[in-house]
Amino acid sequence: MTANVGTVDRILRAALGLVLLYLAFFSGMPLFAQSLFKYGAAIVGVVMLATSLVKICPLYAVFGLKTCREC
Repeated sequence: MTANVGTVDRILRAALGLVLLYLAFFSGMPLFAQSLFKYGAAIVGVVMLATSLVKICPLYAVFGLKTCREC
């Protein structure tokens, strides 16, 4: 697979991933005390971080989207 995630997209994904992981494990909010929300946010956060690191988004590939200029 070729890279399809650009720099700005990677930064936003990484920030969102970190925020979701923080909310899931360190925020202490009552909503994230429930297992569904806690682990759901953690899974989405890890996926966001992973796609920002490898520069490949499978959903972008399915829909033919690219946010990077050099690919």
